[in-house]
Amino acid sequence: MIDIPEELIATQSHGNGAAGRAFVAALPDLAESFLERWGLRPDGPSMYGMCALVLPVEREADGRPAALKLQAVDEETVDEPVALRAWSAAGAGAVELLDHDPETGALLLERLDERRPLSGETDVRGAVAALGAVLARLVAVPAPQGLRTLGGVAERMLATVPERVGLLADEADRRLLADCAAAVREVAGEPGDRLLHWDLHYDNVLAGRADAGRADRWVALDPKPLAGDPGFELFPALDNLFDAEEVVWRFDALTEALGLEHDRERARAWTLGRVLQTGLWAAGSGEERIAPDHAEIARRLLGR
Repeated sequence: MIDIPEELIATQSHGNGAAGRAFVAALPDLAESFLERWGLRPDGPSMYGMCALVLPVEREADGRPAALKLQAVDEETVDEPVALRAWSAAGAGAVELLDHDPETGALLLERLDERRPLSGETDVRGAVAALGAVLARLVAVPAPQGLRTLGGVAERMLATVPERVGLLADEADRRLLADCAAAVREVAGEPGDRLLHWDLHYDNVLAGRADAGRADRWVALDPKPLAGDPGFELFPALDNLFDAEEVVWRFDALTEALGLEHDRERARAWTLGRVLQTGLWAAGSGEERIAPDHAEIARRLLGR
């Protein structure tokens, strides 16, 4: 029997309604089918993310540890295998893709050390430096043709600003999002062409395993890829493990790691674009306020 974590069931039901419940209901049969199809045997308890079930497995043919990831195919996940292959070809430090089923979105991935996320490091500034080094390798790779683009994301965001900003109850929040939108308009004409991860926070960086030749290396996983400017990548590392007093220090450390220290204003604009994105999502979901941490990141970067 495949164990489906209650947290994943709750997340899918709350966030995706009937479609989420149908996805969860199909997981046991889907998992069993890929265990057989790819010659895998379970090798530990189920794990999960916001939208995926992950089963630790071993390949029966050679005993190699791996991870079977099952997720719905949507705009954010459809190009994950494309990005992983591009990063792997460039030796960029992302998790290795071992197999993929385009129809269901099932992925067979290199097994990392789930006991050692970067978020567990006691030296937070050291974790920021490690994440910056991983991110620098990822964004050095040009985006393959056909990915969704930051230009398209920015265009859709800016189109919804007049309607959604007005849904927020607090005038200060409305002004802050308007300032974020103004910053995005300044850079929207040059959205960039690098391969972006989009969600590189400290829980999406795990230690590699010695039996895979990755001991003492930090490895990125779970991308939501798009083509764009590296400045759009910084926000998750400011928001995750949030510390208001460290926002500007982290921003400066990450821009330096990515070689953006001489283009700091562009990186700041795209980071404010991430605040705009999350604020518009909140307003469209019926929330009356911007998340306090997100608002504080924007204020700090705007020098307020």
